Amino acid sequence: MKLARMASLASVIAMVASSATLAQTDYSVAYGIDEDMPGACSYESIDAKDYSGRQLNIISHAVPVIGEPTDIHARQFEELTGAKVSVVHVPFGDLFQRILIPFQTGQNAYDVLFYPSLWIGDLNQYLAPVPEAYRETAGFKDVTRNYIDVATWGDTIVQYPMDGDRHYLKYRADIFSNPEAIARFKQETGKDLAVPTTWEDYNEIARVFSGWDWDADGNPNYGSAEVTKRDDLMFSAFISRAAPYARNPNVKGGFFFDLETMTPQINNPGFVKGLELFVEASKDWAPGGANWGLGDEIFAFGGGQALMSYSWDDAFVQAQQEDSPIRNQVAAAPLPGAREVWNRDTGSWDSFEEPNRAPYVTWGWTSAVSNRSQNQDMAFDFLCFFSNEANTLADLQVGRFGVNPYRNAHFDPSLWTDRLGWDAALTKSYVETLSGMDDSNNRVFDLRVPGVSQFMTSLATGVAAALAGQQTPQEALDGVAVEWTAIVDRIGVDTVRDAYAGVVALEDNL
Repeated sequence: MKLARMASLASVIAMVASSATLAQTDYSVAYGIDEDMPGACSYESIDAKDYSGRQLNIISHAVPVIGEPTDIHARQFEELTGAKVSVVHVPFGDLFQRILIPFQTGQNAYDVLFYPSLWIGDLNQYLAPVPEAYRETAGFKDVTRNYIDVATWGDTIVQYPMDGDRHYLKYRADIFSNPEAIARFKQETGKDLAVPTTWEDYNEIARVFSGWDWDADGNPNYGSAEVTKRDDLMFSAFISRAAPYARNPNVKGGFFFDLETMTPQINNPGFVKGLELFVEASKDWAPGGANWGLGDEIFAFGGGQALMSYSWDDAFVQAQQEDSPIRNQVAAAPLPGAREVWNRDTGSWDSFEEPNRAPYVTWGWTSAVSNRSQNQDMAFDFLCFFSNEANTLADLQVGRFGVNPYRNAHFDPSLWTDRLGWDAALTKSYVETLSGMDDSNNRVFDLRVPGVSQFMTSLATGVAAALAGQQTPQEALDGVAVEWTAIVDRIGVDTVRDAYAGVVALEDNL
């Protein structure tokens, strides 16, 4: 699908009469998709449904990330089925409470929920299992193992996969191969410029490439775009930085906690090292970069201002949009690693000649149906339609939408080169980086336990204090560890341990 068509999708939809019965060959014209792909949730199949006189209530994130595609597909679903679809958009910092409180007070507020998948520990009791008929669709069966695991609580799939998130390194390949840039880096450091393999490397490169016009557009550029805003996913950025120092491949039984004792590990020397490097990096951020949310990171890297970034796919896809000034000038690589990794079993550092990598399969957006909904048939139809092959292909191409690869088909290089016009070398770096994370034996998953919002808020507050210079990294994380212990005690040690055992099983490949 051409992005120009996607950009005008809302106006196209508005011109389509809701009473029109469209032939299959017309769906691409009317809804801005490449083609309708046959299946239980295709445009043709959903068009055959009649939900006239019924209302579907949806809660989603604020526009644009996830919120914008929610709106688009809600309007499509309305026109196809005759249903009335209401979408409520909520900023990230308020979304958890806006979803949880109605459940806790016995209200039936929403039929469909879009939210970060790591909240499954708190929300699972309120979610309807995905019916077999939907699990047997071709699109659902093509979801990768990682994201089926993310959607599962115990033995039951209670989340509907519509996104696959992970952190990885994104960089400007054109600048890394530019003779002038290479010479300047050599002059300032005495080293050859290369894609960073450790976070120390990353920080050094970011320092050298901050504050000058290395792309000759008349404006200063910066080395790194990072998510640093306390209440806007900064905790995930910190975990990416700390993971290779604290996730030792020779130590099993928990990354955030020691599963046996439930002692927090968040203040061990590995995590502290990650925070020290985060604080060091802050000296070279762009003006205002200490308060950047995900949207800022997307447009700073995706718009060409920054040399590197390392969060979700969105910034990379933004760079690859058809109107991007840096299209086909970027590349992907695994997250930087660490040559010294903390070993809590021995209480010492282990040395690695080849940097230790710890791929971070970070929460990601998901969707679900409330088990209190009186419209579960319509709700599951909507989610199946939202994630059908045609819609997903369209959404994958828009960086601000926040929908990233999660099906095996998404790792076919021809999808990106032949259909979307990506450069072959760029596509190779992208597909191999993302699919390689699924094959790692040293992955880090999010803390999918009851109270996860409390844990992550505490972590974000501690990291923010260190970044602001209010506490040393050790002091900040010591305070987080104390709070985490108190949270575990309030919720119940056995309750948290039982849930955390599922995370450990994913990480340790049990």
